[in-house]
Amino acid sequence: MIKKLSVKGIGLGFLIVVLVLLVIYQKNLIRLYTAVTLYDEDKIAANFLSMYESFNSTVIPASTNAFEFPEEPKPLPKVFTYKGQPKSLTEFLDETQTTGFLVLKEGKIVYENYWLGHGKDKQHISFSVAKSFVSALMGIAIEEGYVSSIEEAVTDYVPELVGSGYEGVSIKDVLQMSSGVRFNEDYGDFNSDINRFSRATAFGTSLDEFSASLVRERTPGTYHHYVSIDTQVLGMLLTRATGQSLTQYLTDKIWEPLGMEYPAYWLADDNNMELALGGLNVTLRDYAKLGWLYLNQGAWTDQQNTTQQIVPKQWVVDSTTADAPHLLPGENNPDSSSSFGYGYQWWLPLGAKDEFAAQGIYDQYIYIDPDQKLVVVKNSANYRFTDKSLNWKAKHYAMFRTISEHFSEGR
Repeated sequence: MIKKLSVKGIGLGFLIVVLVLLVIYQKNLIRLYTAVTLYDEDKIAANFLSMYESFNSTVIPASTNAFEFPEEPKPLPKVFTYKGQPKSLTEFLDETQTTGFLVLKEGKIVYENYWLGHGKDKQHISFSVAKSFVSALMGIAIEEGYVSSIEEAVTDYVPELVGSGYEGVSIKDVLQMSSGVRFNEDYGDFNSDINRFSRATAFGTSLDEFSASLVRERTPGTYHHYVSIDTQVLGMLLTRATGQSLTQYLTDKIWEPLGMEYPAYWLADDNNMELALGGLNVTLRDYAKLGWLYLNQGAWTDQQNTTQQIVPKQWVVDSTTADAPHLLPGENNPDSSSSFGYGYQWWLPLGAKDEFAAQGIYDQYIYIDPDQKLVVVKNSANYRFTDKSLNWKAKHYAMFRTISEHFSEGR
């Protein structure tokens, strides 16, 4: 009898321990499961709309004075041309698992639609589109005197990076993805740096410590190589320089004055340091507001017809200009790992006249064509994104340019 009671006691005790461990590590287990299944075909669309629920996140409240673009619905073009062949636009939106699509022409919404569970009041993960928001905050911080010059070293503000690949690297080189830091950004490689970083995020590991672990590969300012952690370093710098979290600074300087209609969420580690490089979760209409702000060179006119300069005009100009050979667009630029040009966390498309864009993996876009006064925003859950043979980026820009031309003809 005593032996049986002992076994029962052990069994009950083991069960209690298991339950306690499940409670303690429940959040990590949920985050890990989400991270492991994030891009699965049957889960990707829902995951991209609920990232802030699965991971740690901070809240950016909706503006107290919401701004709404007027609506003037018009049809999209039926086809666009890619490599001399017509392609159905609606089929391409379906092919790339588009979840939200919005076209803004001269400050009016001329097209807006949602699929796969998305909706105008739902927040979708930004991925690297968030980098362009961080760039805007950097421009504001310089204007406000928190940062003296982009020629200063990032380690002047973030001494924790002394001894890392970022030691002595200028803020400008980090802004232009020319830090010289070694980094493998291949999402199709399980052991790449970016996927190691994603797994660290899943466990809530310190993002600051991960950033400080990287080493130098090239001389800074000589080669354009996309390193997402460069933006994380900018986020670290902003928090040190302003004495505020990225969440608070974004709330005060962009969310509130632009009249963002909905709250946003910023993924963060267990220390509440935001995932600056790609953790924003924003509605489609509020993404469009950043596009419209930059189309107007940082000036914003509200519904009371009051205009204020939110981001310094010169910062917007500099952010969307390639000012060195290694940053110029070109198919065979020996000093760049990309055919696209680059500014301060904004892409300059191949063959562009005045266009520029914010881009995120799995086909997230804010495309801006200033002379046509047009902004296109696209949220997607393209589970085939890593298949480079399908030329997703080139097809997207062919589509965007067709849409711009279509609406320039007053249709």
